[in-house]
Amino acid sequence: MSDRLTVLKTYKLYVGGKFPRSESGRVYEVTDSKQNWLANAPLSSRKDARDAVVAARKAFGGWSGATAYNRGQVLYRVAEMLEGRRDQYVREVADAEGLSKSKAGDQVDAAIDRWVWYAGWTDKIAQVVGGGNPVAGPFFNLSSPEPTGVVAVLAPQKSSFLGLVSVVAPVIATGNTAVVIASEESPLPALSLGEVLATSDLPGGVVNILSGRTAEIATPLASHQDVNAIDLAGADEELAKELEIAAADNLKRVLRPQPVDNWSAAPGTDRMTAFLETKTVWHPTGSLGASGSAY
Repeated sequence: MSDRLTVLKTYKLYVGGKFPRSESGRVYEVTDSKQNWLANAPLSSRKDARDAVVAARKAFGGWSGATAYNRGQVLYRVAEMLEGRRDQYVREVADAEGLSKSKAGDQVDAAIDRWVWYAGWTDKIAQVVGGGNPVAGPFFNLSSPEPTGVVAVLAPQKSSFLGLVSVVAPVIATGNTAVVIASEESPLPALSLGEVLATSDLPGGVVNILSGRTAEIATPLASHQDVNAIDLAGADEELAKELEIAAADNLKRVLRPQPVDNWSAAPGTDRMTAFLETKTVWHPTGSLGASGSAY
């Protein structure tokens, strides 16, 4: 028998590139599918939510101003880091969702692939949803997508890792910053993701991860005047309705929860375009020459 003392992991929040405990000092027990204790997770408060918004807003200028190519490199780096820690995430996902190691491995592999997929879209989405518009007159008329701003994301409750990645990656791929509420029952894979993000060239504050009671954290985020949009993927119908009403106060973009049978399916571009604004610019082409040409 080993005489080593078991080193239990202390899970913390991920806010502004750092790993604070909840300011309230509260924790709650996280168990596996058989009700065996796994760890204590931070029980985030309203103050934690407000701090996360401040961090996300501070990071928005730099992240949205980075080149799309650079954002793609950062997202690909996240995939590289996850690949190196694959075994850890397989264990955490298996415990969180009651899956076999084989099925948990499939979920983790799909999550890694999803980061790569969105990394490839960062410098292409503008070509799909933007473009030049035909107008009557000597003008250039160009439409280009821009990020919405700070997005609150309620991660799916049942898909603790693949579902989480599927709602976070498209938000930041398009230049937004995110405040993420992890799955209430299975927050550990999300909290561990913060450790990867912190070492993957992602600027602090671009993604902020909170754990705790979803409704308790989401309510102040939905009414927060400096949150520009909210993804209700992890809310039930009753909570989604309450949050949508609260979000209307400052005209937040709201993505209502959609039933997803298989998070492994090809995601399409909908979650990227959900949090993009379109800027249209008019510019004179210059005077027409004798030949009718212009620049």
